[in-house]
Amino acid sequence: MAATARHCHDFLGNPRRRNLLLAVGAAMIVAGLALPSSDAVVDSPATQTVKTLTLPEPAVAQGSTRSRPLDADALREAVMERPAAETEAEAAAIEDRSAATAADSAAAWQTVTVGSGDNLAAVFDRAGLTPRDVHNVVNAGDPAGELTRLYPGDNIHLRIDDNGVLGGVRYRMDETRTLRLEHTGEGAFDVTVETATLQRRTAEAQGTIKSSLYNAALDAGLNDRLIMELAGIFGWDIDFALDIRAGDRFIVVYEELYRDGEKIRNGNILAAEFINRGERFRALRYETAEGESNYYAPDGRSMRKAFLRTPTDFTRVSSEFNPNRVHPVYGTKRPHRGTDYAAPPGTPIKAAGDGKIIHRGTKGGYGKTVVLKHGSRYTTLYAHMRSYARGQSTGDRVKQGEIIGYVGSTGLSTGPHLHYEFRVNGVHRNPRTVDLPEAEPIAERYRADFERTTAALITRLDTLSGTRLARADD
Repeated sequence: MAATARHCHDFLGNPRRRNLLLAVGAAMIVAGLALPSSDAVVDSPATQTVKTLTLPEPAVAQGSTRSRPLDADALREAVMERPAAETEAEAAAIEDRSAATAADSAAAWQTVTVGSGDNLAAVFDRAGLTPRDVHNVVNAGDPAGELTRLYPGDNIHLRIDDNGVLGGVRYRMDETRTLRLEHTGEGAFDVTVETATLQRRTAEAQGTIKSSLYNAALDAGLNDRLIMELAGIFGWDIDFALDIRAGDRFIVVYEELYRDGEKIRNGNILAAEFINRGERFRALRYETAEGESNYYAPDGRSMRKAFLRTPTDFTRVSSEFNPNRVHPVYGTKRPHRGTDYAAPPGTPIKAAGDGKIIHRGTKGGYGKTVVLKHGSRYTTLYAHMRSYARGQSTGDRVKQGEIIGYVGSTGLSTGPHLHYEFRVNGVHRNPRTVDLPEAEPIAERYRADFERTTAALITRLDTLSGTRLARADD
């Protein structure tokens, strides 16, 4: 008891500590808490908590109680080193400083857009930074080196304080990854990469052709890339330069990609329908577990054919397949055993199918020519080229769609065009009407999964087609 009394006398003898204790007591009374007294009633649960006044602890170690009695020693520990009034004042000051720092940081961020010919040094110079800042950033560690490969239109976000010190850098490397650098002092930076997940949503478009597929698709809300993809999907069955008629119709179900609620771009076409001259074509996108994707008809047939119908982009067919044609140069009857596609000089020419180069060079009136052999039955010929694709030679194998040369007017040609021949067992066939061999259908091991995963897409096409036809009949 004597020791306790002496302890309390020492504690309360200090005027500052005594005033602090009185202040804490007053605060507790204002809060509706009564200091315990010797005659407190203990029968009432409500007053039982008052008798042993407790303070909750922010973290409770395993095996400890959630609260403990606030005796004189505990009270002394709580207020002796950090008086309540000073603690509140400090907390307010810290909060004010944090708010000011946040406001300053937000105001300090600026965005610099990369211009043509710009590098990081030029970008930093426009922002008032120094070559030393450039050096510190690009040498901060991987992948900060990405900042040395900038493209016009890229945005770099910089946080610079009033003293011109670079505090942070943000740079979006691609659709999902953002590079962040935070200054840690003495020119050093912490480098992190934040990865965002893109959300995929489905959208749809449909239209009826009046003048051209391109115009109708634009009116339906498709962009250039989706229009070209649509034409590519059905390009083995439909010649979009020659077969399209007013009244042809299309439906497209495609993906839209979003990041943080903002649309980034359009994704892949998931399903499509095209009605050309009354004939209906449908295509469904299917991706295997190995990540290989392709388009198939609902019955599993590949939308691809073993050969492209037209091996170049062209403005018009300048001469059809005609066994009885009169040659425009010689003026004599000479069969035209191919199709001529007029196109601007330099237009790329693609291999119509997978094959092997069996001729690459000048060939009489054909001028610069490439001949491909496809298996044992088929050969294709591409004539009047201006030049050949680099890196290829006789004996090399090429893939369907691979560029093998460029449109020109070499040989006996009256203007720039591609002369294209298609031969089956050595016999010339009309490239525009010959029945093209099918590509491989979907593998049997994928068929069950294909039918299961594309069932909803077929239903959606059915619904959209029915809705559109019903509106057309109104």
